[in-house]
Amino acid sequence: MIKPLSVIKNNKVLRIMLTVIVVLALISGLLSFLWYKYSITSVTVSGNSHYSEDEIKDMVFTGPYSYNSLVLSLMYRNKTIENIPFIEKMDVDILNSNSVRINVYEKAVAGYVEYLGHFMYFDKDGIVVESSNRAIEGIPFVTGLSYDHVVLHEPLPVKKPAVFLTILSITQLLGKYDIETDRIAFDSDENITLYFGDARVSLGTDDFIDEKINEMHLLLPKLRGYSGTLHMENYVGEEVNFSFDIDKDENAADSEETEEEEIGEEESKAGDE
Repeated sequence: MIKPLSVIKNNKVLRIMLTVIVVLALISGLLSFLWYKYSITSVTVSGNSHYSEDEIKDMVFTGPYSYNSLVLSLMYRNKTIENIPFIEKMDVDILNSNSVRINVYEKAVAGYVEYLGHFMYFDKDGIVVESSNRAIEGIPFVTGLSYDHVVLHEPLPVKKPAVFLTILSITQLLGKYDIETDRIAFDSDENITLYFGDARVSLGTDDFIDEKINEMHLLLPKLRGYSGTLHMENYVGEEVNFSFDIDKDENAADSEETEEEEIGEEESKAGDE
């Protein structure tokens, strides 16, 4: 019995539809397998200090499918992440189907100056590496440097570029002793003063800077609650007494002068120790 032409056409359409459904089901199953097989469950971030781990992850995982290691490997194959403030570059390493490591290489920042309402961050060579409208915690504010303009990615035009090595030495030493200063100030003779709240430490020149800061970190706890200046500029590598001058109002009583002398003697003894 010969089937009607319409029946033959319907059977052909049905077979095509069944084939399409099977293919789609296979593709869907394959995609589901690949998604769960290569779903990223472990992310390690190293080298970051300016940004939190969550902030770094947000910079790397930018698409709806980026938490899949196959997709991520295609996104960052032979490619680094650049043009992020305070970061030189970021590399993304696929460790296995479920684990990723993000290596962050931050710009080496020694300090920052304020210029036209912006904070300009510079490295150990005085190159301005970043401009920001916010101060970053842990990076010292530097004042007293003389310059008439600031250009991003160019050196700060100071008269004596060696001052940047001094700043770097100070920031490294402060980091060694886990000390944070509010400000590093230079005067016209390149004498250095560090600010810690209401207390100041006058270091003088950068001679014996290692020894001065070593002595300073022992004395800083004794300055808490005081407003004044600890004088260390006369340190010459030998035992020396350090004096502390308390700030006082013009109408301060004589009793405050006596207190100043007592504190000065106490700090001198601490310096001897």
